[in-house]
Amino acid sequence: PDMVEAILEEAASYIDNEVAPLSQSGDAQGCRWNDGEVTTPDGFKKAWDLYVENGWCTMSQPVEFGGQGMPPSLGNVFGELVASANHGWAMYATLTWGAIKTAAFYAEDAVKQKYIPPMVEGRFTGTMCLTEANAGSDLGLLRTKAEPNDDGTYSITGSKIFITSGDHDLAENIIHIVLARLPDAPDGVKGISLFLVPKFHVNDDGSVGERNGVTCGSIEHKMGINGSATCVLNFDGARGYLLGEPNKGMRQMFTFINESRLMVAQQAQGAMEKAYQGSVEYARERLQMRAPVRVLKDKPADPIIVHPDIRRMLLTQRSLSEGTRLLAYYCAQQIDITHFGDDAQKARADTLLALLTPIVKGFASEVANEAASYGIQVYGGHGYVKEWGMEQIARDARIASIYEGTTGIQALDLLGRKVLGTEGKVMEPFIEEVRSFIEQAGSKDDMQPTLDALGAKIDEWQALTADIAKAAGSNPDEINASAYDYLMYSGYVTVAYFLARSMFAALAGDGSDFYQEKIDTANFYFARLLPRTLAHAATIRSGAGTIAKVS
Repeated sequence: PDMVEAILEEAASYIDNEVAPLSQSGDAQGCRWNDGEVTTPDGFKKAWDLYVENGWCTMSQPVEFGGQGMPPSLGNVFGELVASANHGWAMYATLTWGAIKTAAFYAEDAVKQKYIPPMVEGRFTGTMCLTEANAGSDLGLLRTKAEPNDDGTYSITGSKIFITSGDHDLAENIIHIVLARLPDAPDGVKGISLFLVPKFHVNDDGSVGERNGVTCGSIEHKMGINGSATCVLNFDGARGYLLGEPNKGMRQMFTFINESRLMVAQQAQGAMEKAYQGSVEYARERLQMRAPVRVLKDKPADPIIVHPDIRRMLLTQRSLSEGTRLLAYYCAQQIDITHFGDDAQKARADTLLALLTPIVKGFASEVANEAASYGIQVYGGHGYVKEWGMEQIARDARIASIYEGTTGIQALDLLGRKVLGTEGKVMEPFIEEVRSFIEQAGSKDDMQPTLDALGAKIDEWQALTADIAKAAGSNPDEINASAYDYLMYSGYVTVAYFLARSMFAALAGDGSDFYQEKIDTANFYFARLLPRTLAHAATIRSGAGTIAKVS
């Protein structure tokens, strides 16, 4: 614990001084494209150089590639801090982490040794190249081709869009993880292979060589995260390396996708935290209207934080932020276990991650929009103008429910593939854990109403799952029609579990304000937000027939 605290204190100092101050200026300036090259906003390169110099990029990376070998979960905490401080800048780092993990799993040894250590050092960055203009999220339609070369490499030709960090001036080289089709590959997702394609070739001595056949055709002009370059990349016979088995690229790419989905959840949670911190500070200082029970009797108005409706918005922000953080960190712990646990522990962690990854990504990214909107509302008119920063949080947070699979795609993955696809077995370890906690915490009388509510929701969650499975037997549209509400229901219930655990720990605390706030947060959530599940359950039970055809 002492080491972790020291690391995070130092991280906070670096982020506060170097990364956070660039958030608004980076948003205002944005990235610039000129003749195929992208320049990041002023100050981004200096912050990146310090990130590399101080070893933050190596913290949770494998020792065999030059990393420090610390638990992946510690990297997740760092990732949340960076994303909360400056979402646009954070994107350059987080995509690289996924590229490292994918290459480490699937690249041949010579390719690993040439390309992974520089990514770990921060000299190279990484991307994920999936989307094409004709395909969107339907990757089975992608057209990018991979032709084998005589030397065992492949020539990659095609165009990719929406490529985060696809080009920039922060690092010496960019390593693209690319989906493409081999000649005579089967149609659809079964014919997709995965490749590593560098922007610049790398010489045998590790130096950066000549330019590969990859160019940035343009950058997107976006609603938010303007400090992050989102690129159109054109591959024109670019030389690349096959990762893993041919025609198994989608399965292999999910190493990257699942890593990225968890990082998106933490970006969303970071937006909630940033909105809350700004809102609560403003609400303490802003004097408006007189409260029924006066606080500042010698002033013409009271601070808005005393008004119940303002407290409602602040507590909604706080409980959603803290609850999704607990869920995200729990997932990060499961990743640690997949790295360092025994076989039985790894199997259980994999099952928990299969269930919880679409929940935390989909739910956190949806409620982040609500929390960010409340940030604007607390500030009133000041929240709608740029100088206070609240409208930027709302713009930045909006992407989280779109990229790495929209909320609808997360919901279908959860309900169709994970839950119904396993006949509910994927839920069993988590539900067993929740029921075990309810039994353990029942010794505290103060917990009983909370535990009763949690237990009832777990029962209903299982009942809803059975109802959908039965309805889908006669109408397959029931799965798609129910998926969004099922994901949101699942999110509210899983967050309820973690806030109940927080409450249980706080009741054993020293009675300080810190612990009392944890209890208050959980009580608010159970009384005011968990009842939202009633609407989601009623919507699910209304059936697919209530969704009329739209011409």
